[in-house]
Amino acid sequence: MGLIRRNQFTRRQFFQISGLSGVGFLLSGCGTQGFEDLVGKLSEPLNQKVEELIFNPQKPVPEFLPSDIQPEALIVNTFRGTPIIDQEKYRLIVDGEVNNPLSLSMAEIQALPLTSMIIRHVCVEGWAAIVQWGGITLQEIITLARPKANVKYAYFKSADGYYESWDIASALHPQTLLAYQKNGEPLPVDNGAPLRLASPIKLGYKQSKWVTRITLTSYLSPFKGYWEDQGYEWFAGI
Repeated sequence: MGLIRRNQFTRRQFFQISGLSGVGFLLSGCGTQGFEDLVGKLSEPLNQKVEELIFNPQKPVPEFLPSDIQPEALIVNTFRGTPIIDQEKYRLIVDGEVNNPLSLSMAEIQALPLTSMIIRHVCVEGWAAIVQWGGITLQEIITLARPKANVKYAYFKSADGYYESWDIASALHPQTLLAYQKNGEPLPVDNGAPLRLASPIKLGYKQSKWVTRITLTSYLSPFKGYWEDQGYEWFAGI
């Protein structure tokens, strides 16, 4: 049911922008501090190898009908409380191994093609919610930044100090958004305004809220993500 008002990348174009081979390269915001003590070390290398074989970076995930939306089901989890952001002064920084670094205002972001999708948000804590998200595809932003051919990862920094990293194939998935709408209305601050990640292919803790910076890079830092550094799985695909 989602509307993507732009032409989709061809497989050839996808590999050109991502720097990936034809075989395919496959390797927030969810979770509470009280849950941190319950997390054990996962067999991440094995999990990632399995996901490398089954993840299709271009395959869309089935979406839901407007009647399926669950307006009250999305639980508000915070990392260090809700940050105060002046949306008039807000800039999204895109840097790293790119040929065209970006510093975008919300007006500039909202002038780009709007994509809307109704998907299930799945939290590692065991709850889920069907939500309609609207915003700009992350693919669009990455394209504007003109990443270098060796880029394989995207790092996300948030206004509250939260940090995350994704593989570039997941970041370029056509249903991965930087959302500024929720259920047809402006995104509430508690849900991550002015911009948050939203995607049907990742667990909730990968979907950072209050995103302020995206850094594209060819290497994976030892600091992979706040919850991953506590023992969560890095890929966290659904």
